[in-house]
Amino acid sequence: MSKTRGCCRSFLHFLFDYETNKTLVITSLGVGCFFRLCQLVVLLYAVGYVLMVQKAYQQTDTVMSTITTKVKGFAFTNRSDMDPHFWDVADYVIPPQGGDSFFVLTNMVITPHQTQSRCLELPGPSATCVDDCDCIEGYNDPRGNGIRTGLCENYSTTAQTCEVLSWCPLEKDTNLPQHPLLAAAENFTVLIKNSVTYPKFNFHMRNILPHINSSYLKRCIFNRTTDPDCPIFRLKHIVSEAGEDFEDMAVKGGILGIIIDWSCDLDWWAGKCFPKYSFRRLDNKNPTNNVAPGYNFRFAKYFKTPDGEETRTLIKAYGIRFDILVFGTAGKFGIVPMIVSLGAGLSFLTLVPLVADVFMLTCARKRHLYNKHKVTYLNEDEDTEPMSMGSSYGTQ
Repeated sequence: MSKTRGCCRSFLHFLFDYETNKTLVITSLGVGCFFRLCQLVVLLYAVGYVLMVQKAYQQTDTVMSTITTKVKGFAFTNRSDMDPHFWDVADYVIPPQGGDSFFVLTNMVITPHQTQSRCLELPGPSATCVDDCDCIEGYNDPRGNGIRTGLCENYSTTAQTCEVLSWCPLEKDTNLPQHPLLAAAENFTVLIKNSVTYPKFNFHMRNILPHINSSYLKRCIFNRTTDPDCPIFRLKHIVSEAGEDFEDMAVKGGILGIIIDWSCDLDWWAGKCFPKYSFRRLDNKNPTNNVAPGYNFRFAKYFKTPDGEETRTLIKAYGIRFDILVFGTAGKFGIVPMIVSLGAGLSFLTLVPLVADVFMLTCARKRHLYNKHKVTYLNEDEDTEPMSMGSSYGTQ
């Protein structure tokens, strides 16, 4: 019975006891310094880092961008396996008008004078045959070069292949020049015109800055030291800034990124907004995984002979594709984000007394004394005076 009564009393104490704040005055230099240090750290974080460094007082907007490009340069080739040829922009820039991406031809495999006729497949695992039964008429091998006619013929003294209906003669893309055909492309230049908008702030800008005039634009080439604002770039310089060698990359091609950063501070005291250029290779260049390296595609130029027969020149084009990537965020002072960020940072001040209590009760030299007076139970049935302690530091 007494146990039951004791349990009920404990439960009532737990249910109806009331805790009120009690002030302890700690005249300790160590505890006081730790408390003020914690407050200083919170203020430095809330005001110094969040507001000033991270600029949390600003409202932000994401950039909207449009790009046009124009490549210039000429080259001349005179090789034994092809006719002398003068190359201009219409020949080596594909497609002719570039937007946020353009391709510059640097190497190629040319198969001239192709006509639609019958010819033998090139030797390979899926093209070799023993007799006509291995060459099913009408079969279209995705890895082949045409539609099979059903005949198996001698390709050479050591191999037999299936006859196909295709553009003949077939392309032999193994004869890729080991030095880029258009090595002169390293001196080609590209003019990049980039206009950006931050709709929230009604801010418009382009990378041809206001101080750039037409005479300067005709003679400048981008240089990070002497001409950092020039929007005309030499291709070799783009490739070298990306950490690549132009001639090596031009043999089998690749993909390069021209990155334009429009991150701007639009507050009136922050100065002007300028683009920042950087360059990097985007395709995978892995020496241990070099299957299908580089960048290439095929296109053809079509002609008609005097007797009306259609013919074409097939070109497997290797080159460098330049992708222009524009990104950025603009910030401008706003009273609402400033109040929200400042309030969120200063709210950490409420944690300082808790941290100081932990330090006082576990690390201070007189922690046993502080523990003794930290909590006091007051019984209303006892006629006693409440305990009061000394001055300066308040805690829970």
